[in-house]
Amino acid sequence: QVQLVESGGGLVQAGGSLRLSCTASGRTFSRYAMGWFRQAPGKEREFVAAISQSGGSTGYADSVKDRFTISRDNAKNTMALQMNSLKPEDTAVYYCAATTKYFYSGYATQARNYDYWGQGTQVTVSS
Repeated sequence: QVQLVESGGGLVQAGGSLRLSCTASGRTFSRYAMGWFRQAPGKEREFVAAISQSGGSTGYADSVKDRFTISRDNAKNTMALQMNSLKPEDTAVYYCAATTKYFYSGYATQARNYDYWGQGTQVTVSS
C-alpha cells in the first residue's frame, strides 16, 4: 500500500506557473503508474496527466497539453506536475493517484483504474 501527499498548490494569476508535487510513502514507488486528476466545484473529477512506472510514457488531457509537464523521480519517491500558462479554468483541487496495474500505453487516463489517492491540493488561478 502507498500513501500519497500533494503539495505546491496556491493562488496564481493567469499566465503564471505552479509546480505541484506528490510524495509517496514506501519503498516500491517504481511499481506504480501515476496520474494527476482535478476537480472543480460542481464538476466531475477529470484526468490531467499520467506517467508510466518507469517515466518513459506520459499522457495529457487536450486541455493541458503543451502547458503542463508530468515527471517523476523514482529514487526520491516523488512525482511532479509543472503547470505553465495557467488559465482561470485550471482552477480546481488537484489529486495525485497511483496504481500497480500495467497498461498497454504505459499509463491510465480513467480514475477508476487508480487504487490510491492523495488528499488533494487547491490551485486557484485569478483572471
